[in-house]
Amino acid sequence: MLVKIYGTSPDSAKGRYSPVECTGARKETIEGNPDPQHINTSFAERQNLTMRIHMRLTNGFSKKVEAYANAVALHFMHYNFVRNP
Repeated sequence: MLVKIYGTSPDSAKGRYSPVECTGARKETIEGNPDPQHINTSFAERQNLTMRIHMRLTNGFSKKVEAYANAVALHFMHYNFVRNP
């Protein structure tokens, strides 16, 4: 897993609401024996973006946790078995 460290750099004291900058990163192994050169967060970030966009395009949105869990499960079932066989 790539853990990004965010903070304000000394030259970025632009204002109160200016965004923080990535000041560093460290690679950690969670499980298995991955190749350190191929550890990144792109796959997880892409999957999260795809899920957010798909959830936004649905007809309804419920604040119930159970309904949200069912919608997420339905999204992943469709994405894994229908869209990308």
